[in-house]
Amino acid sequence: MAEQQAEKTSIQVIERMMSLLDVLADLPDPVSLKVLAKNSGLHPSTTHRILAAMTSAAVVERHENGSYTLGIRLLELGNLVKSRINIRQVALPYMQQLHESIGEAVNLGIRHDDEIIYVERTSSGRSLVRVVYLVGGRAPLHLTSVGKLFLAADSTAAVRAYARRTGLPGKTPHSLTRLDALEKELDKIRRHEVAFDNEEAEIGLRCIAAPIRDDEDQLVAGLSVSAPSDRHNPDWAKPIKAIAEDIARALGHQQTVRRS
Repeated sequence: MAEQQAEKTSIQVIERMMSLLDVLADLPDPVSLKVLAKNSGLHPSTTHRILAAMTSAAVVERHENGSYTLGIRLLELGNLVKSRINIRQVALPYMQQLHESIGEAVNLGIRHDDEIIYVERTSSGRSLVRVVYLVGGRAPLHLTSVGKLFLAADSTAAVRAYARRTGLPGKTPHSLTRLDALEKELDKIRRHEVAFDNEEAEIGLRCIAAPIRDDEDQLVAGLSVSAPSDRHNPDWAKPIKAIAEDIARALGHQQTVRRS
């Protein structure tokens, strides 16, 4: 009986701590003990006692004038949570949803230096698996729709430096091997937030990609659909962008208005 009562008391204390954290999170400025007690519905003495424990754990910071703000420990814990987010695990259910809707292979790619690495894929089951889109497969940035998303996020100087480093090698007659042609393509991507690979990496294969951004509005991955040219449908751009935005929201991204 005593043990059950102790457990109930502990749970109650945790609930009260969370109530105080919610109040502090809702108010941007330092908050007085009186306001914290009123807004949380707790007695001032109870509020003071819990705040003392939270302050000692650096979950809450007490200022000289007696007001309180969220503590540095929460930032440390938040960064730890963020570092452990696995984008593949977050994206996969959404990728499967898109795959079921479109019926073609869905790819997730990230940037590594001057290449795209494909870290997840749902197979279409309707065609032979292309080597470039296998999980772990790599390709130059300028030859893939996902890679062009990352180049579009770079500055003009960075794109030109990439062109100098790589020489913009081509794989098909459709590959963008001239800097002026690449820059024109990247400008279009920046305007529309979608990228296309029109048989630039492999003859007979086309791809559409949309960006995935994190909670800091940084481009962290690209979501693409690849299909044989005879099944390719440019109207896929809309659902691809929608699913990419869903993944971004799951990563903490706040939708911002961009040019279209």
